[in-house]
Amino acid sequence: MNGQTLRLIVNRLGVALLTLLAVSVVVFAITSLLPGDAAQALLGQESTPELLAALRQKFGLDQPAYLRYVHWLGGLLAGNPGNALANGLPVAQLIGSRLPNSLVLAAAAAAVSVPVALTIGITSAMARGSLYDRVVNVATVWVVSVPEFLIATVAVLVFAVKLRWLSALSRIDDIATFGDFVRAYAMPVMTLCCVIVAQMARMTRAAVIDQLTSSYVEMARLKGVRPVRMVLTHALPNAVGPIANAVALSLAYLIGGVIIVESIFNYPGIASLMVDSVTMRDMPVVQACAMLFCAAYLVLLTTADVIAILSNPRLRK
Repeated sequence: MNGQTLRLIVNRLGVALLTLLAVSVVVFAITSLLPGDAAQALLGQESTPELLAALRQKFGLDQPAYLRYVHWLGGLLAGNPGNALANGLPVAQLIGSRLPNSLVLAAAAAAVSVPVALTIGITSAMARGSLYDRVVNVATVWVVSVPEFLIATVAVLVFAVKLRWLSALSRIDDIATFGDFVRAYAMPVMTLCCVIVAQMARMTRAAVIDQLTSSYVEMARLKGVRPVRMVLTHALPNAVGPIANAVALSLAYLIGGVIIVESIFNYPGIASLMVDSVTMRDMPVVQACAMLFCAAYLVLLTTADVIAILSNPRLRK
């Protein structure tokens, strides 16, 4: 790795950090502008003005917005995003108890969706214009157009109500065998994978076709190179950057899809914690969860950019 490439990667990392800082301002501002009163929601309608004032002072809700943002950002950088308003527990502890569950769900969805989507996208590009390619195009457009909550609802009706193969709720507390794991995660993972596979397959197909129409692949075709070898040895190495971006963008879609899936299947993850906290106006938890999702999104996109820079010498200029 030369100095120019290293500087370019450092610049990408710097842009990601500045973006995350700007996102923190937006997240804090939006959560502060949400309607309702957190102190009123915690104490109920029968609370007195004295109790409301004491609670606001205890949690710093009576301070100016810029001071609250500085204190919150400082605690966030120090790994201490504060305490939850609802129960007084540390926000880091609440997130730490839910984060492994969300990571397992995301890892299971990624482990299924990435190989399936890459296989569909590459084979569709190789068979461009065929019946298989047309079927894949129509199917992926149709699946992308269907929202996750509809896919989840249909899955519950078919597999839980009609066939009774799976439970409508994801019970992960009593998993003892691999079969229990599959039954608990089957419907959430299937719901997430439907849209992810469709998006990733379409972007992968476009990236591979772009390389297959290039001049060096045309020269390899004229020399009699077999189609499979031409794709594996000529097209794919040059399509690593676009494919990495396709994978990163599709996996980043998990951030939005997980919120819906965890709520529908009552899955105890970060997204369901965030939804419950919004209902209770527990802003410290909402802000920390939102920043965690944004950080994960930026990590995926920055990683894809770095892979594209390292795999394509033209991007280094």
